[in-house]
Amino acid sequence: MTPPPAPEPTRPVSPAPAPEPVRAAPAAGDQATIGKGLYIKGEITGSESLYVDGKVDGSINLAGNRVTVGRNGQVAASINAREIVVLGKVRGNITATDRVDIRAEGALTGDVAAARISIEDGAFFKGGIDIRKPETKPAAASAPPAESKAESKAESAKAVPA
Repeated sequence: MTPPPAPEPTRPVSPAPAPEPVRAAPAAGDQATIGKGLYIKGEITGSESLYVDGKVDGSINLAGNRVTVGRNGQVAASINAREIVVLGKVRGNITATDRVDIRAEGALTGDVAAARISIEDGAFFKGGIDIRKPETKPAAASAPPAESKAESKAESAKAVPA
C-alpha cells in the first residue's frame, strides 16, 4: 500500500516546472544571433537586437535596437538601428539614432550617421561622418521664433493706425 502514494506527488511536480523555464529563457534573451556558419542574403527587419557572427548581404533595419557585428561577422549591408557595435567587417552605410562604436579589431567602409560615434585605436574606418543631434532640441528651438514673429506683427499693426 505504500507504492501508490509515492507516484502521486511526483506527477504534479514534474509537468509544472518544465514549461516555465522553457518560456522564461527566450524572453530573457531579447537578442537574435546569426552564427558564423550562416550566410543571409536579403533584408533583415524585426523588433529585437541582433548579433551577427556570420555573413549578411543586403540590409538590416532594427530601429530602436542594437546591432552587433561580431569578430567573425562580415556584413555587406546598410544598417539602421539605435546602436551599432562593429567588431568585425562592415561594408555599407550605417545609421544609428543613438551611437556607433567601432572597436579596435573592427573595420567599417561606408558613411556613418549617428548622434555619437566612438572609434578605438587600431580600428579601420573609411567614409564620412554625419553627427545628427536629437530631434527634440530643434523642435524646442523653433518654438520661440514663431512667438517673436507674432509679436512683431502685432507691433506693426499697432504702428499703422497711429
